Amino acid sequence: VQLQASGGGLVQAGDSLRLSCVVSGGTGNSYTIGWLRQTPGKEREFVAALWRTTATTYYADSVKGRFTISRDKAKNTVYLQMNSLKPEDTGVYYCAGGRLILSSLRVPDYYSDWGQGTLVTVSS
Repeated sequence: VQLQASGGGLVQAGDSLRLSCVVSGGTGNSYTIGWLRQTPGKEREFVAALWRTTATTYYADSVKGRFTISRDKAKNTVYLQMNSLKPEDTGVYYCAGGRLILSSLRVPDYYSDWGQGTLVTVSS
């Protein structure tokens, strides 16, 4: 499976940005796709995920209500709509995937496939 993320950029606090992740290769019904990020001085962390084929969404508390993960099956693309961005959202955002169990959804190490990352910078 290959994942290619794009859409990062420099924005001001309060602005919106949409990231895209094109997924290619056979994922099957048990594949979960998520967005994770690495912010300055911190470990890589979970942001949001679409759980397997049910597409149930999960979010980190820090982004809940501001970010929305969605997918367009026809385009094999997963999106992360980010609204009301804050300076602390600055970081490299990765789309990642894997055949995870639910309890591992929020743990970056359990994602087996990673895209190249896209940089999001939010100025105050």
